[in-house]
Amino acid sequence: MSRGRRALVSLLLLLAWIAPERADAHGRSLSYSSWTITRDGALVRVRIPRLELTRLAMDPVLQPGTQMGVASLFASTVRLSSHGQPCPPVVDPALVASPEGWVAYEWAVRCPEPGAPAVESTLLLDVAPSHLHFARAEMPDGSVRESVLSATSTSWSLGSLDAAAADGAPHAAGMDLRGYVALGIEHIATGYDHIAFVLALLLVAASLREVAGLVTGFTIAHSLTLALATLGVLHPQPHAVEALIGFSIALVAAENAWLLGGRPRALPWAIGVALVLLAIASRAGFGSVAAPALLGVALFSVCHFAMLDRVERPARLRAAVAFAFGLVHGFGFAGILGEMDLPRERLVPALFGFNVGVEIGQLAVVALVWPLLRLLANARDRRWYAGLAEGGSAVICGLGLYWFVTRLFG
Repeated sequence: MSRGRRALVSLLLLLAWIAPERADAHGRSLSYSSWTITRDGALVRVRIPRLELTRLAMDPVLQPGTQMGVASLFASTVRLSSHGQPCPPVVDPALVASPEGWVAYEWAVRCPEPGAPAVESTLLLDVAPSHLHFARAEMPDGSVRESVLSATSTSWSLGSLDAAAADGAPHAAGMDLRGYVALGIEHIATGYDHIAFVLALLLVAASLREVAGLVTGFTIAHSLTLALATLGVLHPQPHAVEALIGFSIALVAAENAWLLGGRPRALPWAIGVALVLLAIASRAGFGSVAAPALLGVALFSVCHFAMLDRVERPARLRAAVAFAFGLVHGFGFAGILGEMDLPRERLVPALFGFNVGVEIGQLAVVALVWPLLRLLANARDRRWYAGLAEGGSAVICGLGLYWFVTRLFG
């Protein structure tokens, strides 16, 4: 097999990795729990997006008959133990008020052998192996700590309460800097929409300098909005952000096809008209993105294509688009840290570590993909490269449109 064919096969396998099983509207699979630890047990509150429960055909809001099933699921998969012994519920899980789009249950547990609490979670791992569960514990002395549970780490020990009380030692704050770096890397590794966006940017990049411009613009932008949202300066609507992330993927991939296909004039106007129609539907009460935002995106898209049509080398304009949509993706990253409800003094180190992890993950994607693309571009038969750029853009555009529409109306 020639070098060009090997490179093409490698890239198609990468596209296949992000496409079939993960091409759903759920985005990252996440849930959260808050624990108020007492000397002999805990009060627990578990929150999960309603969309996540559709993986199990459950919705306690629209299907009241499933409320007991959800309660049983939470109690059996989000648990507290002490000295290796389970702490059973003394108050059954009850549905409580929660923000729109979320489901929350509260209950109390008591430990037969108290003193060494450990939080465990296997919630949704059987249907979503990449599921992340964010646990936040308030200890009896008022200190707060947090951790992330996943398929590779389903248990989190909070230490011995008796030992801490005896020697007066403060409780650990929770996850350290390395933990947040690892969380950022994992967020990229399981963030298939973000990977798709980076791939779409790379497919028609002509040089390493252009790649550097794209990655730099995207990094600066998402770092900015990640910080602003995590620190509470901005409060975007999560559903709208996730929908617009899908649109950003579709638009960049469509831009690739437009550049490769001779810049047909119909495509930009078709995108603009479709967005205007969606804005009208939004005014009528359909969809999660406000009409003014959709109209703004429509104007941005049409103007962007118009400017692209005036230049022979679109690298700078594409870097500007990477920056613009990086702002949106940053809000998507911020959802993780924002929902963890960290103490103020822990936000900055958490933000720094998480952002470093995100950058490491993105650079790993670039380091993997870019050499393969160059190998194809330098092959004797450049049809391999052209075929990959066109076919890959079509696949990514389809994924982006699917994510956009299902998140918009989901």
